Amino acid sequence: MRAGLQRFARNRMALFGACILAIVGLLTVLSPLLYPAGAFVLVGPPLQQPFGRFLLGTDVLGRDVAAGVVEGARTSLLIGISAAVSAVLFGAVVGAMAGYYRGTVDIVLMRVTEFFQTIPAFLLAMLLVVILSPSVFSVIIAIAAVSWPGIARLVRGEFVSLGGREFILASVGLGANAPRIIFRHLLPNCLSSIVAVGSLLVATAILLETGLAFLGLGDPNVMSWGLQISAGRVSLRSAWWVCTFPGIAILLTVLAINLVGDGLNEALNPRLRER
Repeated sequence: MRAGLQRFARNRMALFGACILAIVGLLTVLSPLLYPAGAFVLVGPPLQQPFGRFLLGTDVLGRDVAAGVVEGARTSLLIGISAAVSAVLFGAVVGAMAGYYRGTVDIVLMRVTEFFQTIPAFLLAMLLVVILSPSVFSVIIAIAAVSWPGIARLVRGEFVSLGGREFILASVGLGANAPRIIFRHLLPNCLSSIVAVGSLLVATAILLETGLAFLGLGDPNVMSWGLQISAGRVSLRSAWWVCTFPGIAILLTVLAINLVGDGLNEALNPRLRER
């Protein structure tokens, strides 16, 4: 693990992404102190230009855009991380069962996985949110439900690849039971790939949440970047800042997560280290 962190530290782009994420995380922690009244409070005249009394201006209702960006960061990270963790856990269990037991179990689980992959992810997420009613919890469930198949196929492939290795055959020969082989030997050896792909799922989850909120399928009582962009699209020509600053926040956050994910993949993936 220490060697992996050292390799990650030598990746300048990954460090740049980590710095951006650290700033975003710091803003989420300090948001109650920076804007104690919240992002929905009307603080001044509508459509005030940025870099004046209000750092990023105000929107069509007179709400502080900067407060919305800071509070939206907390919402996006909460949904992105929660959905990605849920998808990784569920997908890893499905992939582990399919890759270890093979046969009928593998066929059934992989056909179910392929069924979910044939449905457009965003459309399925929209349908699930509408059925469950828009809320933070339903958005997390919807995003996790469309994100787990990729993890399941990854873990299944890793299990199939590792299943014929000598240390696995030796464990079977010594009488190790299935849970011990799965959780003690197989999963730890494909953990690096899961971590790398799971980190990239956070970025995908943030983009999905933004799209859902833009269409009015997010929680209306929780400020998010997608909700800000949706509210500012009617005044895009006359008040460019209402959509621009949340859009920049989304761009930087997703870019940073991708850079960190690539850095983790290079640092933890043994196949890339051998090159």
